[in-house]
Amino acid sequence: MSYKTELLQKIENREAVIAVIGIGYVGLPLAVEFAREGYRVIGVDVSEKKVGLINSGVSYIPDIPTEDIARPVEAGLLSATTDYSILRDVDAISICVPTPLRKTKDPDMSYIIAAADEIAKYSRPGQLIVLESTTYPGTTDELIVPRMAQNGYRVGEDIFVCFSPERIDPGNKTYGVRNTPKVIGGVTPDCTEVAVALYSKPIERVIPVSSTRTAEMVKLLENTFRSVNIGLVNEMALMCDKLDVNVWEVIEAASSKPFGFMTFYPGPGLGGHCIPIDPLYLSWKLKALNYNARFIELASEINSNMPLYVVTKIMDALNEVRKTVNGANILILGAAYKRDIDDLRESPALDIIRLLEERGANISYHDPYVPNLYREGIDLESVPLTEETVGAADAVVVVTDHTCLDYAWVAEHASIVVDTRNALKDVQQPRARVVLL
Repeated sequence: MSYKTELLQKIENREAVIAVIGIGYVGLPLAVEFAREGYRVIGVDVSEKKVGLINSGVSYIPDIPTEDIARPVEAGLLSATTDYSILRDVDAISICVPTPLRKTKDPDMSYIIAAADEIAKYSRPGQLIVLESTTYPGTTDELIVPRMAQNGYRVGEDIFVCFSPERIDPGNKTYGVRNTPKVIGGVTPDCTEVAVALYSKPIERVIPVSSTRTAEMVKLLENTFRSVNIGLVNEMALMCDKLDVNVWEVIEAASSKPFGFMTFYPGPGLGGHCIPIDPLYLSWKLKALNYNARFIELASEINSNMPLYVVTKIMDALNEVRKTVNGANILILGAAYKRDIDDLRESPALDIIRLLEERGANISYHDPYVPNLYREGIDLESVPLTEETVGAADAVVVVTDHTCLDYAWVAEHASIVVDTRNALKDVQQPRARVVLL
């Protein structure tokens, strides 16, 4: 019996054991869905804290209720470890590790390389290895396949290697792992077939493509599309400001067109792990091929400068009431990168806070999802949203529009509100002076 046939039988009979390397926002939801389908799943992570919580049946990700962890843990279907040697006993491995950018905006491949080295150390014939971490086209072929070849394995016969981009959207109540279509590209057709067989169990629709590079490019196109369009609408906000036109009104009116227009909104800057980062992976790769990805670079420049633009709006609003930002009390509403989540990755709030502190402002913030900001030179704790804290602020800045906040109440008790999200759009005759992005 071939390795492929044996692995396909294990998958069909729910006998395959699956390891998920990296049990964060991407890996943990995937592990839960596999366990829900009756597979035994082992999460592998360097964080002893995460491993301990999983083995105790406790969730640390808001999108996953604790009972969704406790149930498979109690059933013996879900566990976690820091010991990579368990990889020799599993049948499929999903790599869901971070892929950040360095300060030089070059891809940091260290997490993928570390995971690939551990897999190479403990791998055996008959395993499926799927890279899910977003990266540049060619990563699977350049970093994963050679490490398997060093062991003498023939990819597509002895071992099966694929790329399948994660599409997790933290905080999305409509789309999760199960109902978000899954793109899969294998090194060989047999690799793709095995991965499609596995992922089709927990995921409603699986879309095979011709190669790992194609699958890698799919994710980059998705997020480049968003980055470029957000960059466009952010620049539209800058132009509307120059022309004394309300950009939010313009967007609302334009969105009435039933064809040929897709609504995007301006904001204080891009956040999260995907949109601000993924397009730069593609740009970096193309530079090595002597090609300048002009749309990507321009969108990144515009989006990266939005926090500074917000700070300029704050300073202008203070100047109009004869106050300076130096010594001003600024209350930031929302620190997470988007509404109703606790994720701080690449949050524009962090840049806005740093820029204001550099100019001498006294910063406080309120975020019901983020109790403290002890990172990247910022040392703050969330303050309660009271008449006292709002009234003491020379300006309140809406950076993240959490739906649980009462913006009408804020507009009633603040003196100045700089609204970067149009959160006060439904507030009638606010007492505060409202400054839109």
